Amino acid sequence: MMIQKHFTLIGFVTGVILLFVAAWFYPGGSVVDPASVGYNWKTNYISNLLNPVAVNGMNNLAQPWAVLGIFFVSAGFGWFFIRFSEEIGIKSAANVIKYAGILATIGAFLAAIPSLHDAMVMFTSVLTLLIFFYFTVLAFQVRLRGLAMASTLFLATFYCTTFMFYGSFRLEYLPIMQKVIFVLKIVWVLWLEYGVDKTVFRSLKA
Repeated sequence: MMIQKHFTLIGFVTGVILLFVAAWFYPGGSVVDPASVGYNWKTNYISNLLNPVAVNGMNNLAQPWAVLGIFFVSAGFGWFFIRFSEEIGIKSAANVIKYAGILATIGAFLAAIPSLHDAMVMFTSVLTLLIFFYFTVLAFQVRLRGLAMASTLFLATFYCTTFMFYGSFRLEYLPIMQKVIFVLKIVWVLWLEYGVDKTVFRSLKA
């Protein structure tokens, strides 16, 4: 029961540790400098850890660690969306968050497959925007103003990052923004998990 209660946190912590291990084993190379050594948090994408061959052409020893890391982080998100949807009084909103969350979780893990990466990034981006939009509206409805404003800020940041990716705008900052979004999503979910009285969402009616 305790594991179920804290599974999201366990998934996040385990996944992030594994991603740090993957970064440690990454041979090197980035879009900015293909001959660089090691993983650079400013210029390398998380997806660089997931490819079988590093950008510098060497065998990527980081891949198995990174795949496991993404699996645990994705599982943490998926578990959260399933459990939290049960606390929402509006059934239609609960279903959107639950099933979009499950699909986004599957898509995030499938993004670890190089041939599916770009398609899954688009797929999960759309679902993530949908989920967070619903959460933002719900936060305003139950008058959790701090959470609502934070959700709005996250949505704006996510929109900007998505525009950078698909509009090829200031791509030199995209690896940093990718990690900012990654951290913000985790912090936001943990805020909902441990910093909010979830019972307030049960009173919502369609």
